[in-house]
Amino acid sequence: MTVDAAADDHELAAELAGTAGRLLLDVRDEVGFADARALKDAGDLRSHEYLMAALAERCPGDAVLSEEGRSAAAGKRTGGGESAPTRNTADAERLTADRVWIIDPLDGTREFSEEGRRDWAVHVALWRRDPAGGGRLAAGAVALPAQGLILRTDATGGASLVRDDAGDPDPVTAGSRRARGVLPREVPLHVPAPDAGKLRIAVSRTRPPEFVQRMADQIDLDVEMVPIGSAGAKISAVLLGEVDAYVHAGGQYEWDSAAPAAVALAAGAHASRVDGAALEYNREDPRLPDILVCHPMSASTLLTGIGSVSGALP
Repeated sequence: MTVDAAADDHELAAELAGTAGRLLLDVRDEVGFADARALKDAGDLRSHEYLMAALAERCPGDAVLSEEGRSAAAGKRTGGGESAPTRNTADAERLTADRVWIIDPLDGTREFSEEGRRDWAVHVALWRRDPAGGGRLAAGAVALPAQGLILRTDATGGASLVRDDAGDPDPVTAGSRRARGVLPREVPLHVPAPDAGKLRIAVSRTRPPEFVQRMADQIDLDVEMVPIGSAGAKISAVLLGEVDAYVHAGGQYEWDSAAPAAVALAAGAHASRVDGAALEYNREDPRLPDILVCHPMSASTLLTGIGSVSGALP
């Protein structure tokens, strides 16, 4: 693959995530917040259909794995009276493909359906097969549409933070370290180191973080739990310095973490399973139930803490 082609993949991921994000803002304005289920379904379906059509046009030979392209999602739509969404590439074809786009058209439907919430995202990632075997995340972008931000990988091997529009800092996650109001349109993105003696961990808004709390009790640091919505918003908060780590072991799928993990790794973060194993994508079973994202200097402490309470893992 040429350098220009690789650069195009990074640009395309950011373009598609940003455009889908703007579409979702329009859906919010059009549908309103009175019927949360109608808003969630409209957002899921419209973003999914846009991304599937765009990838079919721009990358016709590539496979696609989308949360909303599963047979289960198709059944939900049909049962709700909506036309069924475009299906994913068949597994047999996807598993032998050289290039697979792994997308989450709307990460954080609960937050998307709640007026004023900004901690939801759009994920677009590209997995590419290596000539020697196996594969890796080759490009990725996470759009935070309500915040006017896109976090993306670059052809240089690094990551960038892009202001998609004026946006507003997220009142749930905005911290004092980064004055977003004075950011230029695009800046290099590097995961910030945590403050000495402290660790802020992003946790779910809706599921009690019992396992994470037990882990925190084993760490000789001042630990603060910070509730944030979607997985993409949590990992973005790590990269923006609003929290220091994201630890999850309650069940996820590849589309929940592929794009955020791609950006995190490009930004110099540690990203792994909670046992320290590498994250692997484009598997036959797309379940990827746990993840740890943090600054590399915190990884050993967190992995040791997780190991000490491994019996409490969900």
